Amino acid sequence: EYMGTSLTPMLRVGSQAVRSASIAGAIARRRFATSHVASEKLFDKILIANRGEIACRVMATAKKLNIKTVAVYSTADANAKFVRMADEAVCIGPPPSLQSYLVMDNIVEACRLTGAQAVHPGYGFLSTNSKFAKRLEDEGITFIGPPSKAIEQLGYKIESKKLALAAKVNIVPGFAGKVANLEHALKIADGIGYPVMVKADAGGGGKGIRIANSREEMVEALKSSSEEAASSFGNADMLVEKFVNNGPRHIEIQVLADKHGNAIYLNERECSIQRRNQKVVEEAPSVPLTPAIRKAMGEQAVALCKQVGYFSAGTVEFLVDDRLNFYFLEMNTRLQVEHPITEKITGVDIVEQMIRVAAGHPLSIKQKDVKINGWAFESRVYAENPYRNFLPSIGTLTDYIEPLADHPDVRSDSGIVPGSEISIYYDPLICKLVTWGKDRATAAELMRKALDSYVIRGVQHNIPFLREVFAEPDFLAGKITTNYIPEKFPKGFTGHVLSRVERAELVASAAAIFKMQQRRKASVSDSANESGTFDQDELSVKVGETLFAVRMADMFHAGHFEVRNTATGDVDEITLGDLDANKYGAPLFTARVATGGESEPDHPADENEGKELIVQVIESKPLGMKLQYIGSVYDVSVTTPAHRELLGRMPEKVKLDLSKFLLSPMPGKVLFVQPPGTKVAAGEPIAHVEAMKMINVLHATNDCVVKGVKVAKGQTVAADDILVEFE
Repeated sequence: EYMGTSLTPMLRVGSQAVRSASIAGAIARRRFATSHVASEKLFDKILIANRGEIACRVMATAKKLNIKTVAVYSTADANAKFVRMADEAVCIGPPPSLQSYLVMDNIVEACRLTGAQAVHPGYGFLSTNSKFAKRLEDEGITFIGPPSKAIEQLGYKIESKKLALAAKVNIVPGFAGKVANLEHALKIADGIGYPVMVKADAGGGGKGIRIANSREEMVEALKSSSEEAASSFGNADMLVEKFVNNGPRHIEIQVLADKHGNAIYLNERECSIQRRNQKVVEEAPSVPLTPAIRKAMGEQAVALCKQVGYFSAGTVEFLVDDRLNFYFLEMNTRLQVEHPITEKITGVDIVEQMIRVAAGHPLSIKQKDVKINGWAFESRVYAENPYRNFLPSIGTLTDYIEPLADHPDVRSDSGIVPGSEISIYYDPLICKLVTWGKDRATAAELMRKALDSYVIRGVQHNIPFLREVFAEPDFLAGKITTNYIPEKFPKGFTGHVLSRVERAELVASAAAIFKMQQRRKASVSDSANESGTFDQDELSVKVGETLFAVRMADMFHAGHFEVRNTATGDVDEITLGDLDANKYGAPLFTARVATGGESEPDHPADENEGKELIVQVIESKPLGMKLQYIGSVYDVSVTTPAHRELLGRMPEKVKLDLSKFLLSPMPGKVLFVQPPGTKVAAGEPIAHVEAMKMINVLHATNDCVVKGVKVAKGQTVAADDILVEFE
């Protein structure tokens, strides 16, 4: 229990049985053996100065090495998965990070209370804080990461660019110094030419970064970036560099180094699919890299490590243009979020190597031992709304089932269980979903199946977007850049557009699910037969505004469906096999598809024959259901033809006119709002709302006048709360 500045350890010895199955399964599926030799002295106990999935990830390797673990947590995380996984847990403060996870004194005190000999910082929070690493060194506690001096030198982008130059590493054109003010920033930008990137010197995780295409945009870019940087990192220093826009890819090199002068690179990761400058989909290896380019990038990354006396794990990030010229961006002096895909293709447990290096042992692998085995993808599953520009979502996970839990090539790194809370205080990451295959196509196919099978209820999430990416032709061909999202979704993500065959499959599935529900009702009462629903061999199914007449035959092991579009007269015949494998009330409906009948030129009717179809039943209603198919959610109404005719006579519900109001697009805290009477021109800011340390600027879409303000500065608001009323 946290009592002011007094910390009391909460022993977790009795929770072993609760967590044993999930952790043992996770370790078994990682498919890499320990390189630790029993005679090597490591640590008896380590503390993880982090939360969520990364705390769980570090604990999994510690358990494999027979090292006891200590969790530190805020009061908001008291019931979190990582707290229950640890052998001991210490509450270090209230929910805000500045009062808990970023308080060095409390973490050091937690080490003293529990006898932890070393601290693994995970990523984020204090992981790249050189003062924290130095504090631990001074306290005689081992920091499982690089030396504090290297963190300090590389933690600031300006200094790291100077070090990169000294190590003969290619760098992006720009000003290798701190921006003094707006006038100075404009002078730099004018000199190197627009577009430019404004970046926080101490930044990371996509925060404190803006693109400016003109002098006018530079004003807002510098203001927003510096405010966000000050909020996230306590440092508002900025730099300006050229924005490389000719087919750029974001490719990074994973490095490992020890205290004995050995350094290697574990090949590359492709991280070009980004939103708000934060990675969403990563893969390893990268499609365009040749062995020669890979070697050159790896050797430059190693040279930078040796330039600063680096040890532990680290990541050197590069921008690669369409001619495979590569430029140094920054070095992340910590375990990277996307490290699992490197582990999948190399078989190296990076966390284990970090622990061994921290204990003074040399790397157990040499450069010649590093291979590329197959292909791996990582999808970052976030609690966010992809239909609203990926704005964060908060709430309680009322139902949560990670996909394909027993599949050896699927890995879910999460800190979530049913009942977990996604709050406004922390990053909205739910899980890092990883798939591996012998080649890129196999890994992508498995990712599609995993995304289709992932059950998340209670919060909005980005699986609809992720699923669309893994079906998009250019992505599947490896034709991606950092501009992928704005180029493929210029008007924002609007959901999957069903082909005719896909629509017929969804309609047939809805009919099958409905009949299964009616059969269940008939087994416990006569209500279904009384209404004639169960005996009907024809149903009326409406998806969106399109109405289908569905005739059915056989409905046990297999079902045959004739799906007719009532508007066009088009008919598709769908046979769904393995129907008897489905259980009433289960969140997933699966079937084996056999398709026949009519076809369309770009989607032949038999193209999906034999494929496994996965539909999620999000919600069942009296007259239909919400179904998730190919990532997107559809309102589907299923009735008898007679019921459909009666529904057509019902009056339509009148929609509220909200055109005179500005609604908050996400939950968060109001930082700024224009006062009543203010005339706001199109494109000018009306309000700033901070959520998960990201400052979201709400601009006027047209000239307007503020009539009334419904919130105050500093007030916490929910999504769709009214902020401003216009005249």
